[in-house]
Amino acid sequence: MIPVTIFAGRKLAIVGAGLSGLATARSLQEGGADIVMWDDNEPGRAQAAEAGFPVEDLRQADFGAFAALVLAPGIPLTHPEPHWSVKKARAAGIEVIGDVELFFRARAASGIDCKVIAITGTNGKSTTTALTAHLLESAGRVAALGGNIGKAVLDLARLAPEMTYVLELSSYQIDLTPSLRPDAAALLNITPDHLDRHGSLAGYASVKARIFAQLEAHATAVIGIDDAPCQAIAETLEGPYAVKRIAIDRAVQNGVWAADATLMEMVGGNEVARADLSGLGSLRGAHNWQNAATAYALARAQGIEPPALQEGLKSFGGLAHRMEQVARAGTVLFVNDSKATNADAAGKALGSFDSIYWIVGGVAKDGGLQGLEPFYPRVARAYLIGEAAEAFAGQLGDALPHIACGTLERAVEQAAEDASLSNAHEPVVLLSPACASFDQYANFAERGDAFRELVMERNGVTSLTG
Repeated sequence: MIPVTIFAGRKLAIVGAGLSGLATARSLQEGGADIVMWDDNEPGRAQAAEAGFPVEDLRQADFGAFAALVLAPGIPLTHPEPHWSVKKARAAGIEVIGDVELFFRARAASGIDCKVIAITGTNGKSTTTALTAHLLESAGRVAALGGNIGKAVLDLARLAPEMTYVLELSSYQIDLTPSLRPDAAALLNITPDHLDRHGSLAGYASVKARIFAQLEAHATAVIGIDDAPCQAIAETLEGPYAVKRIAIDRAVQNGVWAADATLMEMVGGNEVARADLSGLGSLRGAHNWQNAATAYALARAQGIEPPALQEGLKSFGGLAHRMEQVARAGTVLFVNDSKATNADAAGKALGSFDSIYWIVGGVAKDGGLQGLEPFYPRVARAYLIGEAAEAFAGQLGDALPHIACGTLERAVEQAAEDASLSNAHEPVVLLSPACASFDQYANFAERGDAFRELVMERNGVTSLTG
């Protein structure tokens, strides 16, 4: 845990008693602050009380008594409208911040020269963050992984000079971190997402771009340039820091570009090193080449040499529910991509295989399967599950063979049977739902776990997850 002492002897309000809220409460109490918690949901309040924290109905509280409001990132700051606690804080003239802001203030106050790498983007940020930490650790560095992945940032190991904190940051977290000042920052990509929380794509992009706003002379900005919003942001990056661009299938002057499962590191238009991704199942597909190129650039910015990075790439096992290779049964490969909760993310998986038995459905996002049509020639058949099944059947029409299965259990059974009869070199039973899970599962992880269990219950399968 990282104690935050800068509010010692002062009173703070914490709204949101989830993972980050409870970590914030522990950290502030350890640092001598007087805290009070609230959650709009009874289970959250019960969880805070059970953990021993004071819980008070802050709807009735005088916010002028608080030094700050620490808001959980899942609670609206601006759109569709500010949460009632934000309105009360602003009326009282107190600041509204998040746990990542507390981390950066604690770091600044400590004077400890630890390193911080911050990573954001619409898709791929979890894989990139985990891979960056893995590359550092495999090269002998001490890294702590957290933020929007794994542990809350204030639950990470105490600040120390040898530490490098590798943080995945959502747009919500960036919005609550005015002192965001990493030593290296990466923006992978921007596609429409969370627009209800940011008002528009332009508003969403402007929040993402803040990851670079306060970089200093020693820092490095790493930015993907394969989408228009990121390209526009890249053109505005001017400062004392280094800028490394990331691209797929086109060379860059300075940065890393990827083609045919190979990373090329470029300096001044000249190639200075290469890394081979071929045969690495955890980094399969062009979207993972972008993730790997970004992680490579961030690790290089920390002084890791190319041979060590090549070894680190080879030993990366990937993340659960993100193009996770679960098992094989003969030539059939089972892949858990439950994290693909929108069409854009599902398209990344569909573009990575040639003969796909696709399990798709759940709670559809706006547009449903729109934009995935170019991948249909790769799909032998689609197996429709959940609330979206009927609508997706209508969207697919005669363009793609499909069958309504309803449940994941029936879909796995039918897809596995069909794939086993395929003459393809590597038929793939792929769970890439392009949907949220909430009609049948609590979250994408529960859905992915269910898929893994159903696969492993089948006769003749060999686990690939160790």
